[in-house]
Amino acid sequence: MPSLSKILVPVDFSNRSAGAAHYAEALAARFGSELVLLHVLPPPHYEFSALEVGGSVLNEVFVTRAAQVRQELDSFLRDELAHLAVRRVILEGDPARKIVEFAHQERVNLIVMPTHGYGPFRRFILGSVTAKVLHDADCPVWTGVHLEEAPPAPAISITHVLAALDLGPQSSKVLEWASWLAQAFQARLSVIHATPSIEGRAGEYFDPQWREHLAEEARKEIARLQQQASSHAEVLIEPGDAPRVVAEAAEKVKASVLVIGRGSATGIFGRLRTNAYAIIRQSPCPVASV
Repeated sequence: MPSLSKILVPVDFSNRSAGAAHYAEALAARFGSELVLLHVLPPPHYEFSALEVGGSVLNEVFVTRAAQVRQELDSFLRDELAHLAVRRVILEGDPARKIVEFAHQERVNLIVMPTHGYGPFRRFILGSVTAKVLHDADCPVWTGVHLEEAPPAPAISITHVLAALDLGPQSSKVLEWASWLAQAFQARLSVIHATPSIEGRAGEYFDPQWREHLAEEARKEIARLQQQASSHAEVLIEPGDAPRVVAEAAEKVKASVLVIGRGSATGIFGRLRTNAYAIIRQSPCPVASV
């Protein structure tokens, strides 16, 4: 059974991380979670070493910066989060590596963080720190390109959970997590699966029933997964490019959150399955990758 007893929110003090914190606050309020706000302070930039300054001066600069960051972190959403159990932590080092290490050591159940996506073009860019965390973290990661637009936590409502199933080894975990989340919020649950878009080339015969055969086989496998997860989700099956199909389905059903899978650490693509980046970039709602 999934759990959200501890939620980690990496904080860089941007509007995007504030929006992520709103989602984390809404989840923590529902599940009684401990909320951990983490800021990773990079070591003094290597450019300082090119300056003719003594080690004591460089150390003083770093100490001053660390003190300023502590003040910022202590005041970050202080009043808004006063009703929750909140821990504020500062670490030093490479941000992505420290986030993942902390999540593993603390047995965090969920990391909530934004991408670097914003505006008409920047939303197609996945931040390097988020990408590394998605690739390396063991726990689910809740992210999205629109998190900066999140309303205050009391206005966040999870009414429809959409699970994207590729029918690979991770699908049972995806459906279990999505079903559990939907039950916790008494939300609707739907499943989307994208079948390959198979078309005959010029001069070749293409059996139009083959697409129907693929869809029928997918329905059978989804039915088996639903029985295993004790879920009763509405099933949507569409042919085409998976990121596009999933994004359009999320838009169509007005999903509050999209749940997708990541591959195993030993898989050929590492932890992140081939379509996950594109799905996250195109999704109109937050994405929980499990």
